[in-house]
Amino acid sequence: MARADTLARARELDRPELAYLVRFPTADGMRETELTWAELARDTDWATARLREHGLAAGQRALLTMSGFEGFWGHAAIGALRALKVTYGIAEAMGWDHRRTAVFHRELRPHAVIGLSAETLEGLAGAADLGEMFRPTSVVLARPSAVPVLRGVGVSACLFAPVGPALALECPERGGAHVNAAEWRFGDRDGQLFVAAGEQRTSTLPETPLGVAGRVVTGRCACGGDDPRVLFTEGDRPLSSRS
Repeated sequence: MARADTLARARELDRPELAYLVRFPTADGMRETELTWAELARDTDWATARLREHGLAAGQRALLTMSGFEGFWGHAAIGALRALKVTYGIAEAMGWDHRRTAVFHRELRPHAVIGLSAETLEGLAGAADLGEMFRPTSVVLARPSAVPVLRGVGVSACLFAPVGPALALECPERGGAHVNAAEWRFGDRDGQLFVAAGEQRTSTLPETPLGVAGRVVTGRCACGGDDPRVLFTEGDRPLSSRS
């Protein structure tokens, strides 16, 4: 049987609602929650809209750096790139794979680099000038620990951050990393973030402290979006800022 026929038959089979068992760190240790295929599809639609705001479009190329254990976050990002018809390459977000990031960046000449980690930047710094490497890249979305490093060498980086079971993506206005209000309820208490399942989420999650320093800003963003924004903090200084 040809591969196309096999895939066509597979699509006709019953599929369980459960897509992933999401395991994520909290203030009290690791926590698990379920993620259904329907929820994952909505997460992907939301990520697609966020990447479209950054100008990603058909025919462009992107480099995504994600680790294997981040599959449920990475699935939404990959689905978004596919929906936008953006060609992409994938490298590990771990520092030991920084050479693959360098090769993909050189060969793909990507319009966007998504998910850069501080570990990757540390590995790259030994062999490349980070500013020269990433300043020509139109869109750079990086982890919270990597953003200050990139901005320090003149790269206009925005935030890309798995936060508990959710994904936070900063818009070009750089006013904080948006989270999907329809799926997640975020807040802060005593300078620490917490999350709970939103109204549309069929998978239950009670209010859960994440042990992540930050605060949540509500109200309309300058980009026109109404989703709340997470501002991570380093000491007393918000990481999410236009400076």
